[in-house]
Amino acid sequence: MNTAELTERLRREGVPDALYEIPGVHAVPVQLDAYYVLRPEGNAWAVLLRQRGADEVIARFGTEAEACRYLYDTLTDVPPPVPGGPERVDRLLADTDADEIQRRAEEDFEQAPGRNTGEPPGA
Repeated sequence: MNTAELTERLRREGVPDALYEIPGVHAVPVQLDAYYVLRPEGNAWAVLLRQRGADEVIARFGTEAEACRYLYDTLTDVPPPVPGGPERVDRLLADTDADEIQRRAEEDFEQAPGRNTGEPPGA
């Protein structure tokens, strides 16, 4: 894969254009506080994270294809949903009683691991 193919694939995957820049191939339309940059550096390729104007090299690769694969994987790796997460949110949103929501939150907090024991959670 080369940088032009990478850009096409990222667009097909729905990756926002503002999350990455590839000089000469894809410009960032709106600069966020942080986004990735893929660029050649001499005989190598670098993937950088640009945060507030400062660049941090994340990885270097010997070939364009390796760098493109890395950036593609980084930008398309979405963690799986939390089991039961959407149902719990739906139940919470369906409960219109603010006092009940507060009571449940306090119960969850009191039952949290490490609560009132002086020990860190999981200890």
